[in-house]
Amino acid sequence: MSAPGTRAITLADLPLRPELRGEEPYGAPQLDVPVCLNVNENPYPPSPSLREHMGQAVAGLGERLNRYPDREAVTLRTKLADYLGHGLTYENVWAANGSNEIMVQILQAFGGPERSVLTFTPSYSMYPEYARDTHTRYVTAPRTLDFRVDVDAAVALIASSRPDVVVVATPNNPTGTVTEPSDIARILEVTSGIVVVDEAYQEFSSAPSCLELLPDYPRLIVSRTMSKAFAFAGGRLGYAGANPSIVDALRIVRLPYHLSGLTQVVACVALDHADELLSQVAHLRDVRDASMARLREVGLDVVNSASNFYLFGRFADRHAVWQGLLDQGVLVRETGPDGYLRVCAGTDEEMERFHLGLERVLDKARHERIVP
Repeated sequence: MSAPGTRAITLADLPLRPELRGEEPYGAPQLDVPVCLNVNENPYPPSPSLREHMGQAVAGLGERLNRYPDREAVTLRTKLADYLGHGLTYENVWAANGSNEIMVQILQAFGGPERSVLTFTPSYSMYPEYARDTHTRYVTAPRTLDFRVDVDAAVALIASSRPDVVVVATPNNPTGTVTEPSDIARILEVTSGIVVVDEAYQEFSSAPSCLELLPDYPRLIVSRTMSKAFAFAGGRLGYAGANPSIVDALRIVRLPYHLSGLTQVVACVALDHADELLSQVAHLRDVRDASMARLREVGLDVVNSASNFYLFGRFADRHAVWQGLLDQGVLVRETGPDGYLRVCAGTDEEMERFHLGLERVLDKARHERIVP
């Protein structure tokens, strides 16, 4: 509703940048349903005692809220470096409001007009938006039929097209597939640009982290988030390990005081209790594996995943299956390759609701020839 005395206008009436016309804001559906398994969250909240510690930290900050926070977030970056290990110090670590801001800052620093970013699709749906918002040309190469990076093809493409930034998500979202550090090293060997390894779901994987490559490859950035394994999605904290010179480049483009004091102190408490917050990761891996096996038993195609989510299908009308699950009070994600839906690992009770709901939907869908 427009304010009194003003003329109502729409987006079409605004002088938007041409590439933004017709675009819609990013966002997975946020619906009030009993079982939300669509945004890859950790379903287990911090314990009451940990919440009390967080509350005390916020209360202690209250008397300093009239002052700006530490714009370099040194205490937080030191704790993140300690968590990552691999001999890193705070000078090797940068932190921002979610890994989304980390990625935008990387393209602000190393992308831009007349520069390009290369990634391998299907992959995270925000990558093209990061490119668009930083005026960086977005280039993609297809993954293999089993959704892995064809490293030989990638090396040849990088050598010929010379992208300024290469992004590889591992485990990949939405497929959950892994790219091994040895393959990332081959990519690093042939590029003169920046290589970003997006390890948002690394804690759910048994594959080695690409952090082990940092000493030998100064143009590597390994991006992480506390949103998933740390059950800290509401805290909005992403971070990256890199050469100190790359961290300095990201400091150039960051907004002043980009991390609030509240975010910093609560994230520090979370890192002090990392063992507790990560205690459910192994269980969620087991839940994921059991759920994948259960769907395979009923004849569905399931993409093997090293993350806390997986793709399942294939459906002639995946939206009908998505809607059928929603009607059962279960929200999954309609994303990724055609015919697939994505579900993340929830609590045992949530997963049982998912499987029972899907069983009902599939029974109905088979009668309507939506699924085989």
